[in-house]
Amino acid sequence: MGIFIDKGNIAFNGIRNSAFIDKSGLLSILNESIDTSHRYMCVSRPRRFGKSVAAKMIYAYYDRKSDSAPLFDDLEIAKLPSYKKHLNKYPTIYIDWNKFSQLDNQSVVEEAQKEVIKDLKESYPFLEEKELLSRALDEIHQKTGDRFVFIIDEWDRLVREIDEKTQTKYVNFLRSMFKSNTADDVFLLVYMTGILPIIKVELQSALNNFDEYSVIDPGRTAQYYGFTAMQVQSLCNKFNMDFEMMKHAYDGYIIGDEKSMFNPNSVMQSIEKRNYNSHWSKSASYTTIEHYIKNDIDGLRDKIVRMLNGEKVSISVTSFRNDMKNIETCDDVLTLLAHLGYLSYDPVFGRVMIPNTEVADEFKNSIRVCGWGSLSKAIGNSRELLNATIAGDKKYIEKALDSYHDEATSFIEFNDENSLACAIRLAYYSAQAQYEIFREFPSGKGFADMVFVPIKNSPYPAVVVELKYDKTAEGAIAQIKSKNYHGKLQNFSKTIILLGINYDKTTKKHEVEIEALNGEFV
Repeated sequence: MGIFIDKGNIAFNGIRNSAFIDKSGLLSILNESIDTSHRYMCVSRPRRFGKSVAAKMIYAYYDRKSDSAPLFDDLEIAKLPSYKKHLNKYPTIYIDWNKFSQLDNQSVVEEAQKEVIKDLKESYPFLEEKELLSRALDEIHQKTGDRFVFIIDEWDRLVREIDEKTQTKYVNFLRSMFKSNTADDVFLLVYMTGILPIIKVELQSALNNFDEYSVIDPGRTAQYYGFTAMQVQSLCNKFNMDFEMMKHAYDGYIIGDEKSMFNPNSVMQSIEKRNYNSHWSKSASYTTIEHYIKNDIDGLRDKIVRMLNGEKVSISVTSFRNDMKNIETCDDVLTLLAHLGYLSYDPVFGRVMIPNTEVADEFKNSIRVCGWGSLSKAIGNSRELLNATIAGDKKYIEKALDSYHDEATSFIEFNDENSLACAIRLAYYSAQAQYEIFREFPSGKGFADMVFVPIKNSPYPAVVVELKYDKTAEGAIAQIKSKNYHGKLQNFSKTIILLGINYDKTTKKHEVEIEALNGEFV
């Protein structure tokens, strides 16, 4: 059994023996591309979105030395006409650049080629010594007629982690492999996957013969990125997990036409550990965010604050060069964070947002260490403010909001009810762990300024917030009652807290009135 070729299907067999969601339909797209002008594909995904699972599935399907029918006969691909035609028919090479992490960066490209060529000689003993993998594959094709399926996992590891000189050497290696005069003769299909799309050189792709798919522009591959709501619902039914809790923690990604995508790794971790905690930091560090947001370029901080408030912000994705070093604008930062999975990109409106509470926690952690002291302090105190609210502690709420105002003025200008709502949402930041929070919530005879709807099984009461600017808190409570803003919330919570907040622009003080309907303060 080889290391890079003739590996067998053991890896995918292990995946099938675990909790498994069928994404084999991706193979039909690859089958359509074999031996066509679309044979070169780069499908980039964020960490924890199944890159390696897909790569191992693809290898097991095409590898000529495997008998993979038992692994695929019950999957979606088996229902399609192309299934048998390509099943285990081709010499298939699999390179995972993580396998070469022990090599010195300066020589990693040369040494990696030597290791792959050495393995090829096991399957093709006639192969003469070669320094370049492209020449070795060309010789094999000339002598045997064999044409290859070539899979590269973590293709961009070297682009992300090495110096510019070695990066250039690596890009030239890829060009020599896939843009040579003989490449179309040697390769039936090339599938590359990584976190980033192909690096741009002077605003052009370094490998412009590749069809690229990413979370920004997934095309026809969109449904094969994360887990759909239907797929997660099926897993929840099978493993007795709560779908609404899953949705609150791990949903929120928009990928192409797929409007509700779940983070697949987090869903699986949740099932394995029987909880709905944040699993992001187990395989990625919030310092990744901190590194890119610590400098407030092009109003980046304002956009982060707005997204923490549940808003979407507009960006342009065209200037991003698809690497992690040439970051020059706010749009570059936000585009990179979308590729990394920290933001969700809406291609229809060209906007990004923080997808769910799991990722929001990573932003909170990064803000704490990157020098945004006032915002970090405000977020850190938000749990006490929430507890005071459900306890009906009017004086504490007023004092906390006054103090919060002093902290918040560095990043929010208090000049109207909208900015006041933004500030209040941040002041209650920790509430998102227990609530779905809505601005301008349609209820009764109008729209409530803010509504906190408790998530399923949450012990917290529902909260209706009405905001006033240079008026009175009593008037805010009266408006909630007269327009019945609280009416719809009776379906979610027995006790409903009515919270009226007035901000006095002259005194810069907050006045609060608070009532508990159908129950008592906790």
